[in-house]
Amino acid sequence: MTSLDTRNFTRSPIPRFPYEEALKATLPGWEMSLAFAGKKRAKAMNMFLRNKDYVPNVLSYEAGEKSGEIVICLEVAKKQAPEYDMTYTEFVGFLFIHGCFHLKGEQHGATMERKERLLFKRLTSQSKNSSS
Repeated sequence: MTSLDTRNFTRSPIPRFPYEEALKATLPGWEMSLAFAGKKRAKAMNMFLRNKDYVPNVLSYEAGEKSGEIVICLEVAKKQAPEYDMTYTEFVGFLFIHGCFHLKGEQHGATMERKERLLFKRLTSQSKNSSS
């Protein structure tokens, strides 16, 4: 059974997005922890997990068989969203999808980007239809 545990370690509200539906679409049957972090925590985790000394927009890592964690830095997402031609809320959702695809084993490139955009479009059009 797919499950999502969300935690917010920031003072900002969590942007609304169908995170659980995105998880089910990419990693069915996985247990996922989604954490929203500030710059300090995200940078420390990036250093610990990847030995990289910068603040990431998203980190994803396996925590066991069919379980993982995705960490999104809301401050970085807010700053980068316009660069990707998205609203802040859309970009946070897109980062979650991006993290899921990495946990699925996808590598950066045109194929991964196409799959991410297709899923993002499907999920955002569903949520717009259900809220109208």
